[in-house]
Amino acid sequence: MIESTPVSVDVLVVRFDPDARTVLLGIAPRAAEPFEGELALPGVLLGLGERLRDAGERAVITKLGLPSDALSATGQLTTFDEPNRDPRGPTLSIALWATTKSVVAEAGTVVWTRLGAVPSLAFDHDRIVADCRPLLADRLWRDVAFTAGLLGPTFTTAQALDATEALTGERPYPANLGRTMERVPGLRRTTEHAAALPKGGRPPSLWRWE
Repeated sequence: MIESTPVSVDVLVVRFDPDARTVLLGIAPRAAEPFEGELALPGVLLGLGERLRDAGERAVITKLGLPSDALSATGQLTTFDEPNRDPRGPTLSIALWATTKSVVAEAGTVVWTRLGAVPSLAFDHDRIVADCRPLLADRLWRDVAFTAGLLGPTFTTAQALDATEALTGERPYPANLGRTMERVPGLRRTTEHAAALPKGGRPPSLWRWE
């Protein structure tokens, strides 16, 4: 008889920080063995009859200490099945993504780190982050829920450039990115402008989700 393999749900919680001008990843110290005290992605074992989304939200609330309404959007990325990924025994890990509202930055035990400078993590979470980063980059401007959840209801072209660079590792040409953004359903360039620049200059125009 073949025994079933436990399934864990590990979440890449990301938010765009306009002050740092980059995308940040939420991690936290583990409260128990294995790897007690080491930084890790928020993760839980999938409960009997539990939906992936519900398990992901439970992981964010219990492991990062964020409030239940912190998440703006969630989705699924991929599965990791390395038999030795957990010292307690073989487990499957389903990686999810989640975006958060900027107001939760100081909540709970969460540690926000630049996506391009994530410290060493417990389990195989370094690999999960490395493998999932290009998947997140591919979702930007293709997946409306992810893009809107990451950047919020309004944002500037400069912020769009910063977010794209943080996920892809390369800064796109503004004109090329502008054409890409114009094709995103529900996103439009407004006639409004952001606050004036401190040293003068033309204030950046705003993009808004309809």
